[in-house]
Amino acid sequence: MAERKLMAGHVVRRLRRQQALSQAAMAEMLAISPSYLNLVERNQRPVSATLLVKLAETFDFDPRSLMAAEPGGGRDAMRRRLADPMFADLEIDRNELEEWLAAAPGGAEAFARAFDRMGQGTAAAAPGDDPVALVRREIGRWRNHFPDLDAAAEALADELRLGTGDLYGAISERLRVKHSLAIRILPVDVMPDVLRRLDLHARQLQLSELLDPASRTFAAAFQLALIEARGEIDALVAGAGFGQIAADRLFRRHLASYFAAAVMMPYARFLRACEATGYDIELLQRRFGAGFEHVAHRLTTLQRVGARGLPFFMIRVDRAGQSSKRYAGASGAALVEAEGRCPLWHLHHAFDRPGHLAVQLVELEDGERWLTMARTVTPQGQRYGLVSAEFAVGIGVAVEHAGTLTVARGFNLAGPAMPIGLGCRQCFRQDCPQRAAAPAGRALTINERERRVSALTFAGD
Repeated sequence: MAERKLMAGHVVRRLRRQQALSQAAMAEMLAISPSYLNLVERNQRPVSATLLVKLAETFDFDPRSLMAAEPGGGRDAMRRRLADPMFADLEIDRNELEEWLAAAPGGAEAFARAFDRMGQGTAAAAPGDDPVALVRREIGRWRNHFPDLDAAAEALADELRLGTGDLYGAISERLRVKHSLAIRILPVDVMPDVLRRLDLHARQLQLSELLDPASRTFAAAFQLALIEARGEIDALVAGAGFGQIAADRLFRRHLASYFAAAVMMPYARFLRACEATGYDIELLQRRFGAGFEHVAHRLTTLQRVGARGLPFFMIRVDRAGQSSKRYAGASGAALVEAEGRCPLWHLHHAFDRPGHLAVQLVELEDGERWLTMARTVTPQGQRYGLVSAEFAVGIGVAVEHAGTLTVARGFNLAGPAMPIGLGCRQCFRQDCPQRAAAPAGRALTINERERRVSALTFAGD
């Protein structure tokens, strides 16, 4: 962010209006001239590093939100939309796009919303009636951090710890005493295809014997969330305004899972452990009795005002590259939001060495560099001889935040990185040996007299 001019006048103006301040009053609080603030708000001056610090100190403002709140999701997101073939004849180059975002941020945001709503092309498909897409958008709006749920879960976790260090036992006892629900572990031949079932007639939470200890604790905490965090969850679901039952239920499940993870990994204690261990995931798993995927997801939620963790993203894919979970958190990572993915990213290589943590330094076309980690996970409930599933979970953080990570030791974060893209249709790198298609809106160039590294070449800028 320091190497790039940050034109975010619309965000500064919105912040000023939220505080009910005039330009003169805000300028005085920031110790700058009203004329300079006026130029910043009109995107005629970039937001300097000094001004970022003053905004953060004066208004408890997260500087990373400037990047996340850029019109249309920022330059890269707008490029993906404009890569649709319907715009190919306009030949909008990068300079023209940046001038548009700086000069007319409101118009750019309006274009992005209209394009997404209409669902044009493949660059930025709108959610339409797809409940998964609707829920993903709502989670993104909250940056996967729900303060009320976190606070309630942390208070409950502290209360449960008063009597015993056994969290599963404490949750079981609370369900039994306070809610008249007993936990019963059933053999697989009784529940062959179900891992968790609430039997209200028998007043039992029935769990499969196939669940490991971490998953049993999570399942018990999930049930406790549905009961004791019902008010907070209902308010969030109502506020989303999906207007369809499937999306409501899917979002409710996400929020209950969020609460369960927050009970297992209470915010303050978990953040302290992250910072003390250098975000050592394996150590965090053991310390909090959680699975790799539980910890990976929890890392994307650490955005409490005044106590923020590093801005991680998380993605889960199968061997075919299809994603079933995507959380950008506060990272603003295009790697998560893009529909396509690059096979040169070690996220896809994780399947070669199951259970092994693959660490890689990658660089996108725009120069963004990320330190990423990926590892395979297998869902609970798998049995020998039956259909099994395997996923790769990838997490990452921008290089400028990665220096304190345990896995960064031995890495030259300023050194060579693997050049990757956002899938072939959104990648404009020439001579990529892995290329499977030309970028959207670019014509193939076929030369019978030569054979380049890439079998598919295309017209450049």
